[in-house]
Amino acid sequence: MRLELKNIHKYFGSLHANDDISLTVESGTIYGLLGENGAGKSTLMKVLSGFIHREGGEILLDGKSVEFKSPAEAIRAGVGMLHQDPLDLPPLRVLDNFLLGREDGFLQDRSKALADLKKYSAQFGFDIAPDALVSALTVGERQQLEIMRLLSLGAKILIFDEPTTGISLPQKIKLFETLRLLAKQGMTVIFVTHKLEDAQDLCGKVTVLRLGKVTGEVTRPFTTDQLVKLMFGQSLAASQRETIALGEPVLELRDLCVADFRLRVPNINLQVRAAEVIGLAGIEGSGQRLFLRACAGLDRPAGGELWINGAKINRQAYHRFLDSGIVYLPAGRLEEGLVPGLNLTEHLILAKRSKEFFVNWNLAQTQAQERIKEYSIRGAPESRVEALSGGNQQRALLALLQPNLKLILLEHPTRGLDIESTMWVWRQLLERRRRGTAIVFASADLDEIFEYSDRILVFSGGRVAKALNAKETSVTQLGELIGGKGL
Repeated sequence: MRLELKNIHKYFGSLHANDDISLTVESGTIYGLLGENGAGKSTLMKVLSGFIHREGGEILLDGKSVEFKSPAEAIRAGVGMLHQDPLDLPPLRVLDNFLLGREDGFLQDRSKALADLKKYSAQFGFDIAPDALVSALTVGERQQLEIMRLLSLGAKILIFDEPTTGISLPQKIKLFETLRLLAKQGMTVIFVTHKLEDAQDLCGKVTVLRLGKVTGEVTRPFTTDQLVKLMFGQSLAASQRETIALGEPVLELRDLCVADFRLRVPNINLQVRAAEVIGLAGIEGSGQRLFLRACAGLDRPAGGELWINGAKINRQAYHRFLDSGIVYLPAGRLEEGLVPGLNLTEHLILAKRSKEFFVNWNLAQTQAQERIKEYSIRGAPESRVEALSGGNQQRALLALLQPNLKLILLEHPTRGLDIESTMWVWRQLLERRRRGTAIVFASADLDEIFEYSDRILVFSGGRVAKALNAKETSVTQLGELIGGKGL
């Protein structure tokens, strides 16, 4: 199926999210849609797949003009979208989710659906048990289930919105194999991403968006520098990380033990000094999140002692940690860091922790506007946080932090962010480091761990290695520790 988008316009209030966008995608190809966070990529694909309505322009499938009022109408016409967070029902089983969206009437043919599921699983080499709960699947397996479901509903154009965010390297390799096979079978694949290396590895042609407009289109072979210039208008200089003398201990852990019902990590001993950056490495779910939440005062340790600024504090209330200058930025920006339904001004009021009875709304709006400008947030004081892109949500979280903090704890601070937003986040963090703030962050990106850490703490299978000097540690050594060798 051949796709044409002609002069697409989409507004959200005064924001022109898609500004006169035109592109053509041939069948049997993998077409890249590249752009920084907030460039309008997901909005354009939601217009194409019937999730939101456009204000202007035309959509043509095989030369025929179409109008979709819902995702159901789009899938009937052969257009299916796999969202960054798969739209499934985790409490249900795999087969039940596979049946979603079918128009078989009240009584569905489960035996036929099971046969279809097994057929697609064999075709693509997927290994998902039909009776497994979706809540027990990895993100990569949930993507595989959604691919099979969309194909069973008749999708000929498959849209993948940031599909490599939050999946492991083996899952990414399997996903790319699947996309190449789909294109070989004649499907039209649209790959939406902000990751330059993914676009280079996979796509035959790439259209680049910036601030809602098309800035250019390139066909293989193309270079990373070409894509960067189209995305940001210029080449990007690497962050300069200066050497800074470390200060007094900010955080000290003595035989700390963190645990939940699945995992127990004992005997953590660590001293974090002012202006020091410590990276937490390890497979997801190895205890890094438990560690960060205990250090932030959100969860109580299962044992041991936690000292902040020379005072024992491990069984104090959360606000005591905040009063001590300790803050935590979670990976789930909307789920834990921000409050959906509230706007930027209201978030600023909450973050101030003022004891005044009345709110000065005029002053709050003025301050919100100043923070928006200072942190380059694409939004307005009245913008609700759920309407912001992932990059702008992270900027908003940083804008809410108070000055002169002692310790910032971060979980995947740049997950899902484009290269410019990633560098911007670290410029802000390193500037705070220069003023004496200590930083402890967990990341699945080993390059990020090596580039910004003074020391590295490795978590693996309920154990923690002694903190390593980042400059004296090799990738091989770190990989072996993550795998449990030498712990």
